[in-house]
Amino acid sequence: MKKLKIMSIFGTRPEAIKMAPVVKTIENDEDMTSIVCVTAQHREMLDQVLELFHIKPDYDLNIMKAGQTLTQITARALEGLEEVIKESKPDMILVHGDTTTTLAGSLAAFYHQVKIGHVEAGLRSDNKYSPYPEEMNRTLTGRLADVHFCPTIGNKENLLKEGICEENIMITGNTVIDALLKVVKEDYMFEDERLNKIDYKNKKVILLTSHRRENLGKPMENIFTAMKEIVEKNADVELIFPVHLNPKVRDLAYGILDGMDRVHLIEPLDYAPFANLIAKAYLILTDSGGIQEEAPSLGKPVLVLRTETERPEAVKAGTVKMAGIEKENIVKLTDELLNDCEKYKEMTNAINPYGDGKTSDKILKIIKNYF
Repeated sequence: MKKLKIMSIFGTRPEAIKMAPVVKTIENDEDMTSIVCVTAQHREMLDQVLELFHIKPDYDLNIMKAGQTLTQITARALEGLEEVIKESKPDMILVHGDTTTTLAGSLAAFYHQVKIGHVEAGLRSDNKYSPYPEEMNRTLTGRLADVHFCPTIGNKENLLKEGICEENIMITGNTVIDALLKVVKEDYMFEDERLNKIDYKNKKVILLTSHRRENLGKPMENIFTAMKEIVEKNADVELIFPVHLNPKVRDLAYGILDGMDRVHLIEPLDYAPFANLIAKAYLILTDSGGIQEEAPSLGKPVLVLRTETERPEAVKAGTVKMAGIEKENIVKLTDELLNDCEKYKEMTNAINPYGDGKTSDKILKIIKNYF
């Protein structure tokens, strides 16, 4: 029996983190040949993860250009993937989640009638402009995919509502847990000495991330002014904010938070130090999607700085609460978790709904059964 040729396509740091365990599992299977194609939709951040997990792409489209639009990313990815698929002739193409690379990879596979496996399938906010463009990227990919690897039963239910055949939907957990458990170390030391000097045991360290397009402007101003008030009110709080490279984010962040005692505005972190910072923090405030899955795996409560989430199972499980984008509510919920031990324990003891770190093995078995 000939080896199955499985191509993994990704282009951003979050995709690379979540696909790395799948790629490594395929590489180690004697019945499969792993082919990796990166679009490099994000160049530097992607390369950091490839190096961390020792992944050498077979194809690198290197499409990133300054100021690129969604249309340009999609067009360049489609054109590059056409040649790659013709040359490599994979049996199945795996795409992940909801990036523009995901949509382009699905379309390219469909145009060449190659089977599509969608990792992290079935997430929905039911608002096509939030998150933008991710909600439509994953929804359209869901219509094209042949096999849907869903993190949770809620994701499966979303797909069933859209008419996807149940026999093609598999609940696997989330690969991010696989990746996370490989990089978090109890004795981890940061390259940035400022992070090593923080007293994580006796201080309540808040880790903040904020970068989403839909939060730019007034919502983000609300977030940063809320954080300023929280630090001023709570003498035992330290705030760490790896500031996104977007100039609009940086200008607001430095304008509101720079120069404050117990506020550490640092450069964006590679995956390993960031994962270990989550593990050391007391509380996470974020508008990211993936952190809503990662932090609960390490027993850390998450307040989501958005008006909706495509991860309602985390809210239902009690590992995540919606703080929204209004200053008063952000301050209120953060103060509760900082000063009410029972409410904090409720969240830290809640059971994470995203799996046990063996998702990649499950995906591999499903692919074998499919063929």
